[in-house]
Amino acid sequence: MSANIMNFALKLSAACCLLAAIACTPQNAFVQTKDGQFVRNGKPYHYIGTNFWYGPILASDTPAGDFERLTRELDTLKALGMTNLRVLVGAQGQDGVFSRVEPTLEKEPGVYNEALLTGLDRFLVELGKRDMQAVLYLNNSWEWSGGYGQYLEWATGEKALIPLVDGYWPFMQQMREFQTSTQAQELFYNHIRAIVGRTNSITGKPYKEDPAIFSWQIGNEPRCFSSEKEIQDGFVAWLTESARIIKELDPNHLLSTGSEGFWGCENDWALTERVNSIPGVDYMTIHIWPYNWSWARAESLSEDLPQAIEKTQEYISAHKELATRLGLPLVLEEFGFPRDGFSPSMDASTRARDSYYAYVFSQVGSLLDGANFWGWSGFAHPLHEQWQSGDPYSGDPAQEAQGLNGVYVSDHTVDIIKEAIINLNQH
Repeated sequence: MSANIMNFALKLSAACCLLAAIACTPQNAFVQTKDGQFVRNGKPYHYIGTNFWYGPILASDTPAGDFERLTRELDTLKALGMTNLRVLVGAQGQDGVFSRVEPTLEKEPGVYNEALLTGLDRFLVELGKRDMQAVLYLNNSWEWSGGYGQYLEWATGEKALIPLVDGYWPFMQQMREFQTSTQAQELFYNHIRAIVGRTNSITGKPYKEDPAIFSWQIGNEPRCFSSEKEIQDGFVAWLTESARIIKELDPNHLLSTGSEGFWGCENDWALTERVNSIPGVDYMTIHIWPYNWSWARAESLSEDLPQAIEKTQEYISAHKELATRLGLPLVLEEFGFPRDGFSPSMDASTRARDSYYAYVFSQVGSLLDGANFWGWSGFAHPLHEQWQSGDPYSGDPAQEAQGLNGVYVSDHTVDIIKEAIINLNQH
């Protein structure tokens, strides 16, 4: 079968399945918020999901695409009860940049890889067929998908620094410039308009009408990287403008910032509250990384587990208090814990991680309205510890050791996830 015929067949099949799904979709399939909690189909809604940043790439008709793997992964996630997936819309810049995922979506300002845009369309169709939903994030303060650094490079001509090459401190000092660069921000606003205002090329349905989208998210871990008032004011201002544009284009879907919470707001509660008080923000997000935040050491993950859980509980509780005061649901949308021995090998055990996950999941339905672990590696089999072009995608993006935090379908962690979802649904 030729590639064109195959692509047409996929489009026809997807459209037919989507029409069938729409016919069975309740009128109130869009998730809403009411009295500080999520509501779907008129009922309180909680979820346990995952980060699946590479989903649209798998759905694309590119050399990096793997539609068979995509459907296998989605069917597995659905069977486990994970219907909320946090997903990268796409990366910015050219391919071939060390520690950046590829293929990238936005090659130059406003110039898109159409095959990847169609991959995003197809990915949403596949979610709709399974009554699954995506949190779609549009920017990134980190280098692995371009984000801040690439928009700055386009705006100023100054080469974006790479943390693994140039060091994290110089990188973060450079990224603070995004907060006050009107040119870089305008490039991002144009990206928002292109994606949020998009119409699905397969179904003809505007994104704003698609229940497969759970929410739009301004960025992955947006940070201002500074305690200076001018920088923080600029940070809040561009988040506010981003929220305004998104809500103007799409009033149907929820909106979140993608913030880590206190840790991503310069350890400043006043800034944390400002970020979550932006008009249009519908729920509060937090991230937790016990190893990255020195709550657990690489050489003593099991021994440090009680401390990691204690600090996690404190972090969740403090943000729950703020979320309640602001009338917002609270989602721990990104958290991870390394494999035992700090080994990236997929054969390494996951005892400490499993205990940590079990604790986090136990908070969903009480302190948390949702939780997405980082990240789903599924059926991937890494070829190298550091991702290289042509390698299979896993939950660990290009700048991280492949397998260290990712959850493979063969991991015992999957049993922990499945049991937690069963318990959540019983309540």
